[in-house]
Formats: sequence, C-alpha cells, structure tokens
Amino acid sequence: MRTIIEPFRIKMTEPIKVTTRQHRERALTAAHYNVFLLDAEDCCIDLLTDSGTGAMSNNQWAALMLGDESYAGSQSWKKFESTVKNITGMRHVLPTHQGRAAEGILAQVLVKKGHVIPNNSHFDTTRANMEFAGALAVDLLCKEGMEPARMAPFKGNMDTDRLKECIRQYGAENIPFCMITVTNNTGGGQPVSVANIREVKTILTAHNIPLVIDACRFAENAYFIRARENGYAETSLLDIAAEIFSYADAATMSCKKDGLANIGGFLVCNDDRWAEQFKNMLILREGFPTYGGLAGRDLEVIAVGLMEALDYDYQVYRHATVQYLRKKMEPLGIPMVRPVGGHAVFLDARAFLPHVPPLQYPGIGLVNAIYLEGGIRCVELGSVMFGKFDEQGNEVAAPLELVRLAFPRRVYTQSHFDYLAEVIEHVWHHRDAINGYRLTYQPNFLRHFTGHFQPVD
Repeated sequence: MRTIIEPFRIKMTEPIKVTTRQHRERALTAAHYNVFLLDAEDCCIDLLTDSGTGAMSNNQWAALMLGDESYAGSQSWKKFESTVKNITGMRHVLPTHQGRAAEGILAQVLVKKGHVIPNNSHFDTTRANMEFAGALAVDLLCKEGMEPARMAPFKGNMDTDRLKECIRQYGAENIPFCMITVTNNTGGGQPVSVANIREVKTILTAHNIPLVIDACRFAENAYFIRARENGYAETSLLDIAAEIFSYADAATMSCKKDGLANIGGFLVCNDDRWAEQFKNMLILREGFPTYGGLAGRDLEVIAVGLMEALDYDYQVYRHATVQYLRKKMEPLGIPMVRPVGGHAVFLDARAFLPHVPPLQYPGIGLVNAIYLEGGIRCVELGSVMFGKFDEQGNEVAAPLELVRLAFPRRVYTQSHFDYLAEVIEHVWHHRDAINGYRLTYQPNFLRHFTGHFQPVD
C-alpha cells in the first residue's frame, strides 16, 4: 500500500511556541503539576483532548458566513435540524452549547436520587451529571475491554450478562434509561458493534428500559463497524450510523468531536413527553429551542461537519494517523491499549510505570514526564479521573490507569507525530526515574480539571 496522505491541503498556518525544559518546569510547577492548568501557548503539541480542537474545512468556514442569527426559527437552525434528523432518524432535535449540557438536561429531567444508570463506560462529565442528580453510575464494560494488551475487535461492547444482573439487582423500576457510549472513550477509544447494541436493546425492551446513545464519536464507531463487523464492508457510514441510532430512544452528542466543530452539541429523542420536558429545561438553561446556546454560524458549521465526519476517505486518513503512532511505538515494547482507538493512542500507565502505586497516580506521573520532556500535553484517564471512595472514605483506585494522546482532527502532520514518538521513546527509556504524585487540593466533582498535585519523593 502507498502512504495514506492527508485528504486536504493546508491554507493557513498557526505558529507553535517551542520552549525549553527549564521553561516547562517553571510552567508545570506554577500549574500545580496539573496540565489542565497550563497555558495553551506553553504546549508545543496539545493532545489534551480532541474535543473542539480540530481544524474546520473550507466548506465549514464558508457555511459560517451564512449564519442566520435570528433568535427563533432561523435558516441555520433548519439546516442543523435537517442534518441531525437525517443521521439519527429522531423526531425531536434540541441544540445545546456542548455535549455536557445535553447530558445535564437528560439527568435533570429523568434522573432522581436512588436511580441507577448502566453504561458500557461513563466518561467524566456523563458520570458527574448522573451522580450530581443522585444516581449510581455503573460501568458494565466487556471483559476484553478490561485487558489493555488484548486484541479484540469490539472492546467497547457492553457485557450483556452483567447488564442482566444489574437489572435483577437494582430493579428495572430504578433504571430510567441505559446508556452506550460510542466509541468507548474511557476504555481506550474502543468501538461498539451493531450486534452488541442490538442485544442490549433486546434486553432493555424486555424490561421497558429506554436506551440512550452517547454519540460523541459515532462516525468513528461506524468506520470500525464497516472495517471489522461481518456484513458491513460495503455499507456507507451514514447507513451504519442510522442503524446505530435506530435502536436508541434518545441520544446525546458533543459536536466538538464528530461534528468537527469548535463548539456545540445536541439532545435528540423520539418520545413526545420527554421532548416537552427537555425543551422546558433547555429554555431555562441554554436558550430558545431553535438555537440552544449556539450562534447561527455554529449551527451552520455543525451541519456541514457532521456529514464530513461520515466521509469514508476522511475516516481512513483519521485512523491512519493513529496507526502511524502505534507502528512507531510498538517495536519499542511501549505498553498501550490494543488495538488502538479511533481518536487517540492510550498508553497503559500501570504497565509503563509498575513501580508507581495506583494511588500515587502513575498516569499523572507519565503525563507530566511527557510534558517536561517535549512540551506535549496529554491527559490521565486513571485513578484521578475515575477513582472512587468507599463507604469509609477510603480512596479506591480505578480499574485502568491510562494516558490518552488525543488527536485533534486535521491539525497535526506527520512530522509532529514523528516528534511525538521520539519524546515518548525517550520517556520510556528513562521511566524508572518517574515518581508518583499526591493530591493537595481536590473539588467534589471532576477533580482532574482543577486539582493540585505534588510529587512524591
């Protein structure tokens, strides 16, 4: 095969600030060893997230100029609504300023104290919104998904036996809905198969429990289904996405991922009663139902971006960039989640730093070492982000200790990834010198965003 090239040309550049190690040491200390608190200009390559950090296409920039900023019923809203309905098949479309706002409305309307919300894996804001409403957020990831080095095509699948047990244990009357996240970000950007979604829906239907799709990376998940699941090799990504949504009663979406936009999201459903309740909360929290906290130009950009994300050639390129980094690191024996995900490479921090105990946060140690060595910002998905406390107040480590290198869409080129691989190789060869960290300050929710750390001697 020939090299898979970027399916675009670069029309504008943005300068990168290259810093010294001494500069980065001062910056990280001032940020309390939390890369979320760094200034973006101090990050040479920023892989903190793929959410809202992508580059827009020329068609998106052109659409932006068509934004109709009317308060109600704008032309931009009609384009947005039509596109979302075309993809999801849902009757009711409610725009929001981003995905967590859609999750917040879903939780505020449907979730009560004592409820249980099953998911293949809740991501951070999803879990926080459910727990803030008083629910127990339960992760039911399949066994393969709990083994980072194991090769399996759909490691994001829900464990359906555990779902049945969850319903038996807590009672269907205490489960207002079940969620499936595609792709499964928490577990390494792993896809969910159509067969698994269909099986989950069958189980839920028997107990009259609705299914909600967390659809942030639905197009990437559709690409994996076409590549790996029997019977879909010739199916368009749009048709695969339509089938995924056909099993759902509602969906939340951050358009900052597979909407290829810098802001925006939506909440969709088929239930008229739900829609009325969602709409009332939307007006209270976000804005009028035909703009939902977004400018008309944002609605235009998302309408274009959602369809661009479903372009097969774009997804081939997107996946090739992730595979490129894997091929650089795999011969060195660097531990990572395998197969690599659709939007990121996830390093296995527990295997990378076996000498650092889980409650000294090996993921934070690895994140900070990568930043100090090369000015590259990435993020911990381990016991800081997903750790818990038992009934006695003792901290319990997360089952996985991962570090995510999330790739912004259409932003970095091959030389950036070559540099990234060189930095990680150097950190790997000097891994014994990396120590753990302790928390010196943490809020009650989403502590990874604003918490303060200190190195452990």
